[in-house]
Amino acid sequence: MGEALLDEHAIGKLRWRCRRGMLENDLLIERFFARHGTALTPRQGAVLEELMQLSDNELMDLLLRRREPSGELDRSEVRDMLELLRTRPAAND
Repeated sequence: MGEALLDEHAIGKLRWRCRRGMLENDLLIERFFARHGTALTPRQGAVLEELMQLSDNELMDLLLRRREPSGELDRSEVRDMLELLRTRPAAND
């Protein structure tokens, strides 16, 4: 049996907490929610919130692969979330 998904209210709260001061980050995060928002698990939501604790510049560096997670962020679930955030839409999306 698969892990439970976040409900609509929890997704809305998470989306609000993910708002950023840097437009580029906001655009990537909005694209992420458009593609994956309805399929997020509570664990993925927690990892996403953890990434949102980073400064805008730190987050942008991770999203653009200028650097990879290190220290406490160097975990498989963080790397998996970054891959979802980095994924570009297919040409027919």
